[in-house]
Amino acid sequence: MHAQAPSTRPDDYNIKDTKPQLGERWPHGGVRGGGGWISSERITSTYDLVEQMYYLYVRVVKAKDLPTNPVTGSCDPYVEVKLGNYKGKTQRFEKKTNPEWNQVFAFSKEKIQSSMLEVFVRDREMVARDDYLGKVVFDMNEVPTRVPPDSPLAPQWYRLEHRRGDSKVKGEIMLAVWMGTQADEAFPESWHSDAATVQGEGVYSVRSKVYVSPKLWYLRVNIIEAQDVESQDKSQLPQVFVKAQVGNQILKTKLCPTRTTSPFWNEDLIFVAAEPFEEQLVLTVENKASPTKDELVGRKSLPLNNFERRLDHRPVHSSWFNLEKFGFGVLEADRRKEHKFSTRIHIRACLEGAYHVLDESTMYISDQRPTARQLWKQPVGILEVGILSAQGLQPMKTKDGRGTTDAYCVAKYGQKWVRTRTIVESFSPKWNEQYTWEVYDPCTVITLGVFDNCHLGGNEKPAAGGGPGRDSRIGKVRIRLSTLETDRIYTHSYPLLVLQPSGVKKMGELQIAFRFTCLSLTHMIYLYGRPLLPKMHYLHPFTVSQLDSLRYEAMNIVASRLGRAEPPLRKEVVEYMLDVDSHMWSMRRSKANFFRIVSLFTGMVSMSKWLGEVRHWKNPVTSVLVHVLFCILICYPELILPTIFLYMFLIGIWNYRFRPRHPPHMDTKLSWAEAVHPDELDEEFDTFPTSKPQDVIRMRYDRLRSVAGKIQTVVGDMATQGERLHALLSWRDPRATCLFIVFCLCTAIILYVTPFKLVTLLAGFYFLRHPRFRSKMPSIPSNLFRRLPSAADSML
Repeated sequence: MHAQAPSTRPDDYNIKDTKPQLGERWPHGGVRGGGGWISSERITSTYDLVEQMYYLYVRVVKAKDLPTNPVTGSCDPYVEVKLGNYKGKTQRFEKKTNPEWNQVFAFSKEKIQSSMLEVFVRDREMVARDDYLGKVVFDMNEVPTRVPPDSPLAPQWYRLEHRRGDSKVKGEIMLAVWMGTQADEAFPESWHSDAATVQGEGVYSVRSKVYVSPKLWYLRVNIIEAQDVESQDKSQLPQVFVKAQVGNQILKTKLCPTRTTSPFWNEDLIFVAAEPFEEQLVLTVENKASPTKDELVGRKSLPLNNFERRLDHRPVHSSWFNLEKFGFGVLEADRRKEHKFSTRIHIRACLEGAYHVLDESTMYISDQRPTARQLWKQPVGILEVGILSAQGLQPMKTKDGRGTTDAYCVAKYGQKWVRTRTIVESFSPKWNEQYTWEVYDPCTVITLGVFDNCHLGGNEKPAAGGGPGRDSRIGKVRIRLSTLETDRIYTHSYPLLVLQPSGVKKMGELQIAFRFTCLSLTHMIYLYGRPLLPKMHYLHPFTVSQLDSLRYEAMNIVASRLGRAEPPLRKEVVEYMLDVDSHMWSMRRSKANFFRIVSLFTGMVSMSKWLGEVRHWKNPVTSVLVHVLFCILICYPELILPTIFLYMFLIGIWNYRFRPRHPPHMDTKLSWAEAVHPDELDEEFDTFPTSKPQDVIRMRYDRLRSVAGKIQTVVGDMATQGERLHALLSWRDPRATCLFIVFCLCTAIILYVTPFKLVTLLAGFYFLRHPRFRSKMPSIPSNLFRRLPSAADSML
């Protein structure tokens, strides 16, 4: 069985070049389509990576001197902005004749079908229909056009007219009306005509939004010892352990091996905490009275803000704390009032600022900076992404008996998350929103996901995945920055592929434009020799199990905090963007990783076939040249290493002609998603633990999946290392390949002029050097190798 070449996949699953009309003004000949180079003479603007869209903006600021209802004696005003068939309403105030709304409405120019803009001020009535207090009418031909960076248009007072427009009435309203683009500062917070069918709170869920991940810290709690520990049974010495809790995270120390009143542990417990700190560290000392019973010895709650923030590995001062235990009264009220001194505990706790708190897989890491801002370096580049549109989206739910999709796009890079506005009831939504990120390391990945908004009200019924009350996944795109050429605009249409129980399915296409601008080429090249993560990860590393559990807790915290924003970025969205289930067992993934390894041996197989042809004189000229080269290397063995490095240099130069022109994308062949067996898909989408009814089968099946998941990870890591080795000369990362071939050329020259014996002697002495001269930090070649891209970026 052989792995199929990625080039044979269907065209629908391929990345496609697009030629959008980007920016405002373009000189003749300044653009070459399909992600080509952009002329340096181009007039840049804030929104030069998206197609320009015009909107009619209406800013409703406030009103004054509104008349009261003669029946109720009060006024509950709100404003209705009407343009043709589109209507937008402000918030309603109760009993207020001088309300302030400060709301902005945006109507797409493409959908304007009226020559008049009407702004009505209404009074809310509970029984009859709402009363008109007055209106203001604007002629569309007289609306001014404002293009940033022009100064904002100042609002003006307008006298209200009668509903028939034949006279003035009491009251004035302050408005500003102008025609602008999506680059306007009012765009993100405005009500859009695309959401005209949305009522109530759903209006706020369609706006674009920029989120920032909470600042995460590792909390290290070193439980040292305790004193004056007593058990309820005075005839026995206690055998205690310490339970520490931060929020939902609970960790325990081991049982003290001896029964004593002064137990000693010296054990580290690691937690994840988010700033601002809302939880406390709760320490509980418990006595193992019996195999089934733990009795409370004492408890202490400590605010996290009190702990020292450590920026390196220097020792932290320890402290003693008195634990409290409630007395034993008859009533519960007695327990709340009565306290008595129980014991003391000795701990050393600090917030680790020199680590990067991992909330995403290291394969697709988008940020590797330490928590403490004091340790951050200057950015090396700027990433600009224009989220243009989507095409051919599938209906994700049913509404009023027909399929529909309310799509929005989420992009995540570093600590910054962005969410476009939701385009209601459209299978070809156009967002044309542009966002910018600072890049601190080019060997990082940006992730973009498209989702269906299922929280807009109504009686939506999901049609494909997601479940009721959950935003459905439409697809995801990952782009590794190191695979991009700097200062080049890429314009591509990415297929949105999702694996479902019925097989792989294309849900549509996402059209994006992006540019990676280099700020310091010297600094960027320097980073290729630096470790990917902060040095504390190598000087004092965590175990694999610790990293897995800490990453899980970090993802939960990020999802919880972002879910509290307005509009919320929901848990299912955050989990999908962070690949929360990437470690789960899958026969499909295991097959894919196996064939990734098999494909690495194709070069060796080809070399074996070539040597066989030389031996059998299939091509006499080649066989003669090989004999000559063999004789030269035998007579002059010092030329062996220079020749090898020279050949690698020439291979790298030759492969430059065939370098990849497009960034990698989801590959269904590589992911083994097209030839997967239905039973394997049923296994992959099974719950964990399995939902099978038999208890024995469940136990054995879960054990098998757990072990196989670890094997799958190891096989994937082996494939990744081989692919990184292949990437040295493939120009997948142009900067890394350039560095390597220059190194090969320099090495070939040095080995040519240096005696072979001297090279061997120096290499042996370096290999056998004293441990004092060895560093715990990874070497420069190791750092360069770990930063190389692999086919893991294309795994579905």
